[in-house]
Amino acid sequence: MMSVDAQPPARVRNAASWLINMVSAHSHRLVGDGFAAAGARGYHYRLLAALDEYGPSSQATLGRHTGIDRSDVVAALNELAEKKLVERAPDPSDRRRNIITLTPDGARHLAKLDDVLAGIQDDLLEPLDPSERAQLTALLTKLADHHAKRSRL
Repeated sequence: MMSVDAQPPARVRNAASWLINMVSAHSHRLVGDGFAAAGARGYHYRLLAALDEYGPSSQATLGRHTGIDRSDVVAALNELAEKKLVERAPDPSDRRRNIITLTPDGARHLAKLDDVLAGIQDDLLEPLDPSERAQLTALLTKLADHHAKRSRL
């Protein structure tokens, strides 16, 4: 992140892309540090959250829901399975595929990570009041949805 004393040129300071990038870099550090302190990574959170929201899923489906590359899904699921936060079982309809299920320990760990993420959000968005936070989230969602839709075309 830039020093507080640094003053980039106005055409940079007023470019939304530059501002989003600066805040994103800071956010990325906060998330990485916060999850590391809780013994997790962002991939772990995304996979556990997807299992909680969508229920038992194949590894490929989890990759699509989370936007995580297939090889990274397998590696992260191996780490989660080692900690007994998820279970793998053969899919009864297709023995070549595994179905991943969130365990009770996984649900408890996800709740802990939810608290970590809430703290990170408070830190990141500290200067904004609740209505500004909601407005920023709505605007970023609109941008993300727009660009995700365009990339699928």
